[in-house]
Amino acid sequence: MVVRIIEPRIKNFDKKKRACAYVRVSTEFEKQNESLENQTEYYETKIKANPNLEFVAIFSDRGISGTTKNRPEFQRMLEACRAGRIDLIYTKSISRLARNTLVMLEIIRELKDLGVGIMFERENINTLSGDGELMLTVLSSFAEEESRSTSENMKWGIRKRFEEGKLMINTTGFLGYDKDNEGNLVINEDQAVIVRRIFQDYLSGIGVHKIAKELNDTSVPTMRGGRWHKTTVLTILKNEKYKGDALLQKTFRKNHLSKCPTINRGEVDSFYIERNHPAIIEREFWEAVQLEIDLRGKARGLNNEDKEKYQNRYPLSGMLFCSKCGAYLRRVTSTNKKTYGRIEWTCSNYINNGKKACSGTVIYDTIVEGESIKEPTIIKEEYRNGKKHYIYTSKK
Repeated sequence: MVVRIIEPRIKNFDKKKRACAYVRVSTEFEKQNESLENQTEYYETKIKANPNLEFVAIFSDRGISGTTKNRPEFQRMLEACRAGRIDLIYTKSISRLARNTLVMLEIIRELKDLGVGIMFERENINTLSGDGELMLTVLSSFAEEESRSTSENMKWGIRKRFEEGKLMINTTGFLGYDKDNEGNLVINEDQAVIVRRIFQDYLSGIGVHKIAKELNDTSVPTMRGGRWHKTTVLTILKNEKYKGDALLQKTFRKNHLSKCPTINRGEVDSFYIERNHPAIIEREFWEAVQLEIDLRGKARGLNNEDKEKYQNRYPLSGMLFCSKCGAYLRRVTSTNKKTYGRIEWTCSNYINNGKKACSGTVIYDTIVEGESIKEPTIIKEEYRNGKKHYIYTSKK
């Protein structure tokens, strides 16, 4: 038997590998030798100095955690790999590329199928080598554990600060306050005027819809430059910081992989500090507003999410009050046989809870419209010579 070697007609010359580097820092405060600038310069010089490599680019993300794939430059690098423009990726260590084991292995396997290798310098691993994936499975687990430990340490530090009464507040999105050189909250008088206006308007009977509309109509700026909404107004009205107190740990993160804050409904400790900083709203006034929020909700018979749904649907909505119980008068269509179909304003407490709660106040829409009411008004019924008359008193 004779074996003859048939040489290929086209010589397979070694081609230069197209190489890039991925660099990342997760915070703005890492040491100088960990900076993006130093890493970028190092890898660009390293790749260009290798005659077997062709420099493609440096991809860098700043201030983004490695537990997620949602990194702009990281995704741009993956797209370049999928487009066949990269053969080799250099990165400093496993934790720079990803701190989540599943994310790590998913990336490596995809790139391996594309023929793209990753060179981790600190661990001296090339993912295209025979034992690369086994080593990476072990090492990336350590990276994830490191991330979890770091997250727990940060949570512990935050809790300690809260226990000591130290606030962590970003005043750039917080109307009414600035921070002094020592980090203490100080009143911003220009913004405090807006806060006081909102509280005063609400307690005078104006609803959050109308307050937001009037702020927009008078071009009052929000903290972020957008428009005022009812939810923004209601958030301000409920914020305890305006009476000088502070509730800490309103939100928390469930684990080190979750980046979205969750509202704290008792899952973790919270801390309440009284008289922590100067108040914009007097304590008694703030408490009166909270009572008013609750009363309006109960009068409407709605839950917290829906209680403002029908506020200010008509010009007199939120402006008329029952003299007997203080509840709102609601605009309804009469079902009484004698007055069927007429529009009238009726005590909402009477509507929701019956005569036991309030004997009720009723006034026809045609009557009250003729009074040109411009401010929150209490309506009182009075009979004279068998005829019903009305007395109008400013709620203020």
